[in-house]
Amino acid sequence: MRIPWRSARLLKREKQTATARSLVFEVPAWPGHLVGQHIDVRLTAEDGYQAVRSYSLATPADGHRIELGVQRVPGGEVSPYLAEDLPVGASVEVRGPLGSWFVWRTDQTEPILLVAGGSGIVPLMAMIRAHRQVASASPFHLLYSVRGPQDLWYRNDLEGKDPTLDVRLLYTRQAPSGALRAPGRLKADDLRPLVGQFASGSTVYVCGPTGFVESTSDLLINAGQDPATIRTERFG
Repeated sequence: MRIPWRSARLLKREKQTATARSLVFEVPAWPGHLVGQHIDVRLTAEDGYQAVRSYSLATPADGHRIELGVQRVPGGEVSPYLAEDLPVGASVEVRGPLGSWFVWRTDQTEPILLVAGGSGIVPLMAMIRAHRQVASASPFHLLYSVRGPQDLWYRNDLEGKDPTLDVRLLYTRQAPSGALRAPGRLKADDLRPLVGQFASGSTVYVCGPTGFVESTSDLLINAGQDPATIRTERFG
């Protein structure tokens, strides 16, 4: 079945980092979505030129409202406009939801490991919010890699007390005072204890830039994670 384009009106924009924004849209007749899915956003210029980009949904289904996470890309055709210039009340076109592989369903009961790099946290945040919403008993663990503290998305969600979610933050370039780990890229030693803890039966969701996803997947497999249990979403 062909998925139609729908008009989406911007309701609000919230700053996440210096270059990242959360955008909430109202989409009449939105059919709903699963956490982990994404949408296409289409912009049309006055001369008819169109640009389409994909963005992950950051929240569980909420009637006609959807939330996107947008990282401004220097020189980009779409992200700078969405992140900074699209006026509140103005509309764009969206198509979705899209994707059925990289999703978490509320009836899943196995332990879940979420591994995010930078803005790859967006679809994983949707999973975390859904997990809280339904009070799921499935163990959730998040390993989140960012360049420095200033690059952390969803700070209030991740730094608050939540007994249902185990969060570990990794910094690649600048770690805050008191950090237990020196700055550096994600390594096997960061993943091996978690893979050993979960043993078999767990599912891993990895999202981030292509290089990060490929490297993380290799590290997971080398640490003993069954490749069939690793689900990935990449961008770049």
